[in-house]
This record gives sequence, C-alpha cells and structure tokens, in this order.
Amino acid sequence: MALAPDPAELLARARADLRMGVPVVLRDGADGALVLAAETARGDRLDDFRRIAAPFMVLTARRAETLKARCYDRDIARVALPRTAGIDWVNAIADPARDLVKPMKGPLVSLREGDAGLARAAIRLIKDARLLPAALLVNLPEAWSAADGAALTKIDMRAAAPRLAEPGTFEQVVSARLPLQVSQAGRLHVFRPADGREEHYAVEIGQPDRDRPVLARLHSACFTGDLLGSLKCDCGAQLRVALDRIGKEGAGVLLYLNQEGRGIGLANKMRAYSLQDQGHDTVEANHRLGFEDDERDFRIGAEILKRMGFSSVRLMTNNPAKVARMREQGLRVHERVPLKVGRNKENAAYLDTKARKSGHLL
Repeated sequence: MALAPDPAELLARARADLRMGVPVVLRDGADGALVLAAETARGDRLDDFRRIAAPFMVLTARRAETLKARCYDRDIARVALPRTAGIDWVNAIADPARDLVKPMKGPLVSLREGDAGLARAAIRLIKDARLLPAALLVNLPEAWSAADGAALTKIDMRAAAPRLAEPGTFEQVVSARLPLQVSQAGRLHVFRPADGREEHYAVEIGQPDRDRPVLARLHSACFTGDLLGSLKCDCGAQLRVALDRIGKEGAGVLLYLNQEGRGIGLANKMRAYSLQDQGHDTVEANHRLGFEDDERDFRIGAEILKRMGFSSVRLMTNNPAKVARMREQGLRVHERVPLKVGRNKENAAYLDTKARKSGHLL
C-alpha cells in the first residue's frame, strides 16, 4: 500500500523514536530485538525489558576498550546487564562523563553466543541519531507477538540494511541568489536527502565551468567555530578563507555539510571537549565516547558535486582522506589546495593531534 512507510522512512522514524527514548523493534527473519538508546532510556522501560527477557547492553569496540570489556564481535561488545543494575548503571556505562564519578563499573561480562547482527544495526542507527553509541537490547522470544508492541516502529533489517550503509540520494529543493561579502555573484543551493536526515548546502560563486576543475571546499558544519569564533579549532578560519579565495578567483563552490563534530553531532562534540579538558586529546576523547576518529561520510559531498554537474575539482583541504573519498566516488581531484590557517595557542595541540594521528597535512 502506497500509504505505508518504506524502509528509509521507517529508519527516519526509528531515529526520532530513539532520540525521544522510545524503543524500536529490529527484525531479521525469525530473530527480533527490542532496542533503546542508552542515553535516552528510562527506568520504567528498562523494567519492561526485563519482563520480556534478560536485557543486555551493546557498546562499540572503542567504548569497550575504555571499560576493559571483551569484544567477541570485533567492532562491538554485547555486555550482560547485572540483575541489580538500574538505569543509573546503564547511563554510567554509556557516558564517559561518569567515568570519574563511577570508576568501578566492572568486571563487565561480554556475551559471545548468538548472532550480533541486530546489535550492530542498533549501534549504527543510534549513531545516525547523533546519540551516544550505546544501546539497551532484549532479544524477543517467539511468544512475543506483534500485539505486544503494536505501536512501536518495526524495522525489517534485510530490507533496511542497505539504506543504513549508503549515504542516500539528494534532491535540490531550491536555489536562490545570495550576494556575499566575498562576491556579489553568490548563490545558495539547498539539498535534502530522501531519508529524512539533515539538509546540506552548496554556496556557488560565479558561474564555474563544469568542463574544468572547480575550486571547491567540503566544509563540515562547526557551530562553535563558524558562528561563535571558537579558538579550539581552525574551522571558522578555514570557512572564511575558503570563501575569500573562491570570491577572489571569481568562481567556485563551497559545500556546507551538516556533519558537526566530525559527524557525531554537537552534543557529543561538547562531550568530547569536556574530555579534552580532562587531558585527553581529540582522538582519545572520541574513542572514550565510543566513536571512531572521524565519523563523517564524504560520499555526501561527492554526490552533491556530481548533482551540480562537476566531475573534476581543485579541492581545498589539508585532509588526504577527503581526496581519497572524492576519487573513490568517481570525481577527479586535479589539485589539492592547502588551507593552513587559524592556528593559535588554544588549538595548537588539537592541530598537532590531527596531523600526528589523523594524517592531516599541516
């Protein structure tokens, strides 16, 4: 029936439910699991999970390493929930801000029996919801009928899994003339993904020749740097210098991608900043939260550039990973244009870590 949501729409609904603390049902054939995001879970819902079966937590390998939990499933760990554990224990396991308050959490017992596919999908979905990557799961017994959770969002992972792995498709919603300080010949394009995730923007200056390499910048949103002038990063300086260079050249495009905090969202970025105040560098902070060094998907930028008619770029970046991703997606990178700006005493250690651990050419 055309009125029923398709797999991508169900995933969008599931992300919203998880952010609100509402459980969702994941299915893979006969197997099923009820999922809550640990960050937004409530005590009464944990009690309801226990009435179904024994719940457990799912952590990423990065978070499990911090907590000294074994990862029998390689990239994730399924951790048994003690019978006496309440929602406070769950929060302490998920949130590294509680590591100093509640340092003694273990020893944690990792599960190794059974398939981890639904647990892995739960973490992916929770990451996409920009929440802490930790989940509460309970495997659904066969006796658990659809009527028991009739109002819950239900995801068939066999149909939805490809949607989770791909960046999705984008449609240009609108474009309009936007005179800028760097150029009167500015134009803003708004691209909306079909799967309900964040919109992304392209600032086009002049009339770039689609048959020649375009001067381009893939800029990830940084609320603190771009808008507030934060000294903890170089993002605001890079944004302004990139626009200025395009304006002086007379033609080019800057993509403004809503992938705040290297793809972990603003709230998690602030959590990482708090961990940096405790002495961890930017990579270590991400790992303690349960994230990888960089969770951004640069395929999004490549897709938007191709939709705008570009096939070759002069890419303003210090990050070789962006160059590699563009080439993997079929774009020719004619030249990498360095963008070494914005260093100060507050972000010097941050930039040094990006160079040493993430390969940025600074």
